[in-house]
Amino acid sequence: MTALLYLLGVVVFAAAILASIGLHELGHLIPAKRFGGKVTQYFIGFGPTVWSRQVGETEYGVKAIPLGGYVKIVGMLPPGAVELADQVETDADGNQVVRVRKSNTGMFTQLISDARAAEWETIRPEDADRLFYKFPWWKKVIVMGGGPTVNILIAFLIFAGVFATYGNPGDQAIETTIAQVNACVLAPEESGRVCTDEEVRDQPTPAYSAGLAAGDRIVSFNGTEITSWEQVQRLVKANGTDQAEIVVERDGRPVTVETRTVVRPPDEVGGKVDEEVGFLGVVPDSHPTTGGVVYTVGQMGHMTVEVVKSLATLPAKVWGVAKAIVGLEERDPMGPVSIVGGGRLAGETAAHEEIPLDGKVVSLFLLIAGFNFFIGMFNFVPLLPLDGGHIAGAFWEAIRRGWARLRRRPDPGYVDVARLLPIAYVVGMAVLVMGVVLIVGDLVVPVHLES
Repeated sequence: MTALLYLLGVVVFAAAILASIGLHELGHLIPAKRFGGKVTQYFIGFGPTVWSRQVGETEYGVKAIPLGGYVKIVGMLPPGAVELADQVETDADGNQVVRVRKSNTGMFTQLISDARAAEWETIRPEDADRLFYKFPWWKKVIVMGGGPTVNILIAFLIFAGVFATYGNPGDQAIETTIAQVNACVLAPEESGRVCTDEEVRDQPTPAYSAGLAAGDRIVSFNGTEITSWEQVQRLVKANGTDQAEIVVERDGRPVTVETRTVVRPPDEVGGKVDEEVGFLGVVPDSHPTTGGVVYTVGQMGHMTVEVVKSLATLPAKVWGVAKAIVGLEERDPMGPVSIVGGGRLAGETAAHEEIPLDGKVVSLFLLIAGFNFFIGMFNFVPLLPLDGGHIAGAFWEAIRRGWARLRRRPDPGYVDVARLLPIAYVVGMAVLVMGVVLIVGDLVVPVHLES
């Protein structure tokens, strides 16, 4: 049964990611077609074609390696200024045909020229008004931004649905109701350990000695009305070893108990190591915070900041994974994972015996949402060959042309993204290498679900 659940988790995750890839590419294809562009291919995956079907002028299909997808929009690269003089020729029938010169000197110049030639080999004279590079800048932004925006929208819909119903597991609302009473005073690093009979006898917690129990709701502390758990923490810490009068609500009735708090070093982030504060010995009840659209937008705003930080340190973190592969260091359990690692985590979540069914479903949804959000944000990075590189080029075109109009200068023309192809090749190779390292890492030194 466990193996079947593991497989189910992997299959659900893989299907969701493939669907997300397909929707991402539709985010490019649909606006491109609506704006009159010519889209000749729509594929999920890379490598050899597994299946395809021609519908109108577009070939739709699936390829063997399901690690991405693409749409082929005709005319992404404009003819360069050098090639313009050579781009129109007359064929044997007297028809004018677009041609781009195929040879240049210099490695990078040759790469650019070859890319232009490959691009323009598929362009016919009747396609002249449908070429992508001739789109107004704002249409380019919509077409190229459509893909990653779809991923972020998928993430938003999942997050909003989970937060509005189940709640946000990463944002716990802490109540003033006691969920657990610790029987003995333990050092912070030993919290969670079962107390021995001797420890309960010799060093009971003030809460245990006072007879506080799970389900009690703290109403007041030394005469101060309690409205939040943070208030309880402040009052207990400040109490030191003094006497404390605590009023709780138990079974609908007020109950007053007296005890003397004890001191121990704090175990909370931000506390000073040598500071001694009051200690009661109770654990509050908590539940995931629920919220609607506004709450979800706020949470995704925080996520955006964290993803941007992660993207800035991604190469260093991938290098850490590479060192973990060869045994130079332990793999960071909070570091990046590939789709393979995501599938493994999905399988472990589905097969985990201690996670209830609703928790498994929510965890899988949040994992899928998290991958979509990261993919969307990653594709907005303003570097070719990512979508953000084309978006940046479109904005630069708008700025350059607008500035020329203000200065009454001639139109500088379209931005030639082909000149950035050497950067695109470097970035593309870096992304490929990082992807391979993460996949190998997820196979050799995988990140496992916390027990």
